[in-house]
Amino acid sequence: IGLICGVVLALAAKFMEVPKDKVAERISAVLPGANCGGCGFSGCDGYAAALSKGGVAPSLCSPGGQSVAEDIADILGVKAEAAGYKTALVRCLGNRDITTKKLDYRGVPTCAAAAQLFAGQGMCPYGCLGFGDCAKTCPYHAIRICEEVAVINPQKCKGCSMCVAACPKKLIVFVPAETRSVVRCMNSDRGGETRKVCANGCIGCTRCVKICEFGAVTVENNLAHVLSEKCNGCGKCAEVCPTQCISILEIKRNNSVAP
Repeated sequence: IGLICGVVLALAAKFMEVPKDKVAERISAVLPGANCGGCGFSGCDGYAAALSKGGVAPSLCSPGGQSVAEDIADILGVKAEAAGYKTALVRCLGNRDITTKKLDYRGVPTCAAAAQLFAGQGMCPYGCLGFGDCAKTCPYHAIRICEEVAVINPQKCKGCSMCVAACPKKLIVFVPAETRSVVRCMNSDRGGETRKVCANGCIGCTRCVKICEFGAVTVENNLAHVLSEKCNGCGKCAEVCPTQCISILEIKRNNSVAP
């Protein structure tokens, strides 16, 4: 009986075996294995499977960069695309010198826990909580807490997006590592309310909108936004911003980015 069952199981395994995708296996071998989801798929294997079926760009792996994009293009037999480098950015400038606290939080020292109590200890309900959940989850040690606000080193950032998922306030976004203007605030309250809680908060004054010659800046719900595909990095919006919440992202020769 045992022999018969063994033969039956062996035959079942043979005939019911799911065919392996050789192309996907080769692509998985060149991917970094970070399984960060930054490409928009369920980890490296999910991205590899999608690439093998076609219709997906081989340059979506931020941790792998240009070299991985070229390796994938060779496997697929397509032309290598330029992998546009992006860096994570914290949209908050509300450090302890700019804003104040509304309570003395003494609970579990994590952003996730502090966010559950009156949106955190800071006066601004949209601001960085400063307990470093993003820094703890970053596998590349690209984040540090400076004056109670998270700061990302773009030279170390690999674009894995794990910090984005870790931030309960959704303050971390990806921006192209090019000379562009970025709004470093997420406060959508009216200007008067914003001024009460943070000196560097966006007040929705629309001065940036009026000065921009390229239509790259808009104001929605009292908060300015910059369309990176239209922005040429001239810096005029940052010059007229009364609260200095707009920064210019600049590329240095050592590939670092300085706001």
